Amino acid sequence: MCGIVGYVGSEQAAPILLEGLTRLEYRGYDSAGIAVLTGSGPKVAHAVGRVRDLQAALPKRLSGKVGIGHTRWATHGPATEANAHPHRSADGRIMLVHNGIIDNATVLRTELEADGVQFTSDTDTEVLAHLIGRSEAPALEDRVIQALQRITGTYAVAVLDAQLPDRIVVARQGSPLIIGIGDREMFVGSDASALVRHTSQVVHLDDGELAIVAAGGYETFTADRARTSKQPEELTLRADELQLEGHDTFLHKEIHEQPTSLERMLSGRLDDRFATARLDGLGIDARELRGFRRVKAIGCGSSFYIGQLGASMIEDLARIPADAEAASEFRYRNPIVEPDTLYVAVSQSGETADTLFAVREIQRKGGCVVGLVNVVGSSIARECDGGIYLHAGPEVSVASTKVLTHMGVGFALLALLLGRVHDLSYADGARIVAGLRALPGQVQQMLDSEDEIAVVAKGLAQSPSSFFIGRVRGYAVAREGAQKLKEISYQHAEAYQASELKHGPLALISPQMPTVAIVPDDELVERNLGALHEIAARSGPVIAVTHPGVEFGDLAAERIVVPHGEVELDPIVLTIPLQLLAYHAAAALGRDIDRPRNLAKSVTVE
Repeated sequence: MCGIVGYVGSEQAAPILLEGLTRLEYRGYDSAGIAVLTGSGPKVAHAVGRVRDLQAALPKRLSGKVGIGHTRWATHGPATEANAHPHRSADGRIMLVHNGIIDNATVLRTELEADGVQFTSDTDTEVLAHLIGRSEAPALEDRVIQALQRITGTYAVAVLDAQLPDRIVVARQGSPLIIGIGDREMFVGSDASALVRHTSQVVHLDDGELAIVAAGGYETFTADRARTSKQPEELTLRADELQLEGHDTFLHKEIHEQPTSLERMLSGRLDDRFATARLDGLGIDARELRGFRRVKAIGCGSSFYIGQLGASMIEDLARIPADAEAASEFRYRNPIVEPDTLYVAVSQSGETADTLFAVREIQRKGGCVVGLVNVVGSSIARECDGGIYLHAGPEVSVASTKVLTHMGVGFALLALLLGRVHDLSYADGARIVAGLRALPGQVQQMLDSEDEIAVVAKGLAQSPSSFFIGRVRGYAVAREGAQKLKEISYQHAEAYQASELKHGPLALISPQMPTVAIVPDDELVERNLGALHEIAARSGPVIAVTHPGVEFGDLAAERIVVPHGEVELDPIVLTIPLQLLAYHAAAALGRDIDRPRNLAKSVTVE
């Protein structure tokens, strides 16, 4: 959500900024802009739309070796050129870009307007530009500190001063920001993907930290000017991982990467000797694990739904109570945090603001929280007590697919480990280990059926609304399937427990309302088939995602057949055809699949 890039060095800044912004497009945005310090003064350009629109709007010659850029996802004010970043102080000397939300912007804006300041945008960010511009502190970093002390909220900022054309001052609170180290050149970014072509060494700023970034190096410090010691870390992301490699979209590529990426994730994590999982990153020994009497997953959107799926696996295998909760609601209800509950924070990016705030609330109340994240060095990964890295590789498309599958496997590994320190037998542990090893092959089998699924998806795309239903293990799968269809096709979809249809939703069944039903071959298969008969009796079209051997009799239904594995792990594979359904429905409708409207990859504001 929003993106920042900055450069200071000996090269022309504008091309580097534009390239970095292009690599940040997947985060979601609706306008873009850059500021470059040139020999004739600062030059600022904005454009509504894509980075290519910004590039077209730039002057033919834009020569300068220091600059900042931004992709904006609208919060305060619509997507207009006036609201696009960078924003400037009244005298034009200060330019800045900002990710986050300034909570007290309205109060500060009123105060500044009463003092004669004229605003040119609707944004909260412009308040910060004027505060820095009006500060009388002698050094730019001190002016930034003074301004930041007046605001409440979250921010990652990069600031230029037209009278100091050799540096960028940056600061972070609640929104990610990293510094890239080059050879007599330095980079700034909100995301490693913006820097990956230029450096393999990065420094992650922590909350409350600032930095002066110049071509020759960087200095990090706190708001009271105490120096901090930040050691560079090796960037694991590679530039070639951000290429389409023959696929039409990143979403299609990422769906098809899953068999290989799952093998990578499972490597070294399955213990045949003791029929359990190796999760050293948790930092919790067997005695401590056995002391937990409950597990609670917290996440947002698809991560929440996978948390529900994970809770079901934990209850099945470990036989301890488990549930999932939306992280966005967690801290606002004054939650009871219990010392014998293991909390699992689930986030693709590791920067999801709502989930990060929930982590801090748990820790403030003395709870133990571990992370299930994909990005090494991310905020949630660093702030949790331990965790499970997903090792899915970069995910560029806004809608998450392979990372969600890896989250499901991460929960399966945790459930197996918890089960084996409780009452799961060696034989059942060995059965789950074998089932996990079989998952990559089962996913590949599902991907091999893509052409048949695409035909079904094209029919689904013709319906403006649809139901997704499932029971118990299948309900979380249905919720995630509905989410994917909504995200990338813009068609309305709603998920229900199959048992709830007769309690209201059945009124909506008609020939124009298809139902995608999750019908695994488990102990609930007869009950699921009963629900489908109720739909068919009301002329509702049915698409059944099911296993071989499930007998439908005279029930009319399009069937997508999924390989059968271990019953506890089946929900992971059942999500794969729903990814393909959503993808091909969106393709049939001509949607912008990788960048669905109004959405962002990394949601770093509440």
